[in-house]
Amino acid sequence: MAMLSLNNYISLSKPRIHNIVFHHNNGVHRIKPFLHSYKIHRFCTTHLCNKLRICTKICSSQNQSEFTQNPDEEKEMLMNVQEFEFEKLFSNLNQASLKHEPGSLSSSIFLVAGTTVGAGILAIPAVTQESGFLASAVACIGCWAYMVVTGLLIAEVNLNTMCELGSGGVSLVSMARRTLGSAGVQITCWTYIFIHYALLVAYIARSSEIITNYLGIPLWESGTIFSLVFGALCYFGSQRFIGAVNGLLVLGIITSFTALVVVASGDLHLEALLKANFEAVPASIPVIALAFVYQNVVPVLCTNLEGDLSKVRTAVILGTSIPLVLFLVWNGVILGTITNLDSDVGKIIDPLQQLRSSNGIVGPIVEVFSLLAIGTSYIGFVLGLADFLADLLKLPTGQSKPLPYVITLVPPLLLSLLDPEIFFKALDFAGTYGVLVLFGVLPATMSWSDRYLTSPEIPKVPQLIPGGKLTLSLIISGAAWVILSEILSSFNHT
Repeated sequence: MAMLSLNNYISLSKPRIHNIVFHHNNGVHRIKPFLHSYKIHRFCTTHLCNKLRICTKICSSQNQSEFTQNPDEEKEMLMNVQEFEFEKLFSNLNQASLKHEPGSLSSSIFLVAGTTVGAGILAIPAVTQESGFLASAVACIGCWAYMVVTGLLIAEVNLNTMCELGSGGVSLVSMARRTLGSAGVQITCWTYIFIHYALLVAYIARSSEIITNYLGIPLWESGTIFSLVFGALCYFGSQRFIGAVNGLLVLGIITSFTALVVVASGDLHLEALLKANFEAVPASIPVIALAFVYQNVVPVLCTNLEGDLSKVRTAVILGTSIPLVLFLVWNGVILGTITNLDSDVGKIIDPLQQLRSSNGIVGPIVEVFSLLAIGTSYIGFVLGLADFLADLLKLPTGQSKPLPYVITLVPPLLLSLLDPEIFFKALDFAGTYGVLVLFGVLPATMSWSDRYLTSPEIPKVPQLIPGGKLTLSLIISGAAWVILSEILSSFNHT
């Protein structure tokens, strides 16, 4: 008699294809994927190996007979439960062709990398010039590790929420509602929307400036063109098409970045890279942390990769490692080449403007690199915010959703047109008071509630981050310390 055990929950709300492995007393058997061919007979949880054990009946679409209707047989099944595992949480199915559309790991890695490599990289040298390259490199690696951990915590809570709700497309607001209640929902909603609008405003403002420099058209036309082109890509493009475009943009970033490093490093002063002022590091952390933001696409990532824990972990780690290398090299080239980057009091100097004025060859390369970096990040933030708003508006998953995209695209465009010089202001404010709350404190708090405050009878995926309560406490206290330091610093300068 075949018994089944689940690592993950099954979504029954939409057509799915499930790959099932049977662990029978006489051996292990794998059956072919089947569609609409199963019914959950009974859930029963035990604490053995901390895995979900269930007894199930399987009825093919042609044969709807019960797996067993004998109570004695059912009791025997429950007493002899073996394990069965799903290789993934569910399978994405094309609603028109009813064909399996598996998520692409490479596309997911590029999505994370493209979302991370955005306007933040353009601001890193300006905020790290006081600390120097060595100290800022330590800060970058620390922020990268911190953001990887919080991203995986979000993925863990997201998968558990999909398990409990029985559907994909779960956003941060649903996760907060399930784990933190109404107060958590309010904090999550407003912080999430604030950060995304602030960053989208910054991206549009900088991209419109670049396009205007090339085409000689007004700023409002440049911003509108940029928003329409990339907004249409996000709304009309399929997962694979968006992933392919994002991959091309990331390759373009790497190519232009390589050319920029080769050209700009001709005047590199190695002794300038030895500067290390760790006392100045805390002031740079908000912008550095902002540069590593990608967590807004983690819910999309989990859905695209069908809840596959291994693939989600790989996509997050590799997808953020690419930007880490780019950030370190970029910062080293800028701080080692332009040794007179002394900012005025209360004013942030744009390092790219310094490069453009010092070398005519560098100018066009800088503009191409900047536009591609902003474009990839813009795609990720539009997808993340639109998905978030769709969940907030309670729109059915899979439905064409023009309203969330209108709300996502139009307000940032209007705000960027009101203040074309808003780029650095938006980055600094969003990083200081938004990112460390939404992608620092909240992920650890939601994970704490999900792991230790919800019913142990509710099935959960394996923990993606070890360390238990100690790790979660360090995540929360670290973010709180930086936020408090920034608040006190602001008061001291007033």
